[in-house]
Amino acid sequence: MADLAYSAGWTLVRRAPESVGRAAFQRLADRAWRAHDEGTRGLERNLRRLVGPGATDAQLRALSRAGMRSYMRYYYEMFRLPAMGRERILGATRATGIEVLEEHVRSGRGVVAALPHMGNWDHAGAWITLRGTPLTTVAQRLRPESLYRRFTAYRESLGMEVLPLTGGAANTVGTLSRRLRAGGLVCLLADRDIGGNGLEVDFFGEAARVPSGPAALALNTGAALMPVSLWYDGPHWNIRVHDEVPVAPGATRGERIRATTQELLRVFEGAIAEHPEDWHMLQPVFSADHARPAPGRADPAPPARSAGKGMFAADGVGDPRSTATSPREHDERNG
Repeated sequence: MADLAYSAGWTLVRRAPESVGRAAFQRLADRAWRAHDEGTRGLERNLRRLVGPGATDAQLRALSRAGMRSYMRYYYEMFRLPAMGRERILGATRATGIEVLEEHVRSGRGVVAALPHMGNWDHAGAWITLRGTPLTTVAQRLRPESLYRRFTAYRESLGMEVLPLTGGAANTVGTLSRRLRAGGLVCLLADRDIGGNGLEVDFFGEAARVPSGPAALALNTGAALMPVSLWYDGPHWNIRVHDEVPVAPGATRGERIRATTQELLRVFEGAIAEHPEDWHMLQPVFSADHARPAPGRADPAPPARSAGKGMFAADGVGDPRSTATSPREHDERNG
């Protein structure tokens, strides 16, 4: 049913007038927000850390409404993107700092682009490949398998190389390392721990669990670790490539990865604080929320979120000697 729903979405959204499609997805966002469903409550728990205890409930609710609209805009544009065309994707994008990233790639130095769950990273991936820089990313394996194959084929149609987080024929960590040592671009979402094996760092003044993969890959390969933030501005997509986060010094490998990851999250903090409505984080990030399931069940992800936003995964990627679980353990933990 999930596979059929996404297939119908891609077909219908591409055929319907854009004004009609955008209005429909905004109504879906408002319906979920008014219902105050588990996804909306999860978003508000995360946004509360940004706005602090001084913000009123009304202010938080207004921000979460904008956040749900931004979140559903991502889904609309994900379905619509293959029909938008090269000129629209390139012409409606505003980017800063991209020249530095592209110069690294041209010079033969790999780049690990680490992103929070902001804006539209499918668009950003299509945009940079249209500019002539191919990328490699990692997909969380979905069930049913047909749905995973559909998402993978979709992203590959946009010019991305998509590797499975688990269950592939080749070693994903080894392939990523080879791409980076060859001067390639690897893009990973890096602000949420999926499998329960990430690092605990400070995030908005509170302990949070995040992947160690981006920092470990930069340490392993010498690639530049470059945070990237994305947000919306009216009809435009905005991309900012931040300054490189150097691999931190330290007495041990683990200390270096942890310190580097902490600095990466500092950059994420500033980017998310500037555009909080475009941080699409409905799942638990903070350690306190991982330890506190919702009444009667764990804090789940909405089905669409699990399928679309679980791609570009960084959890457990980068260092086979880190705390990452084996593929089998990862699959068992994630159902």
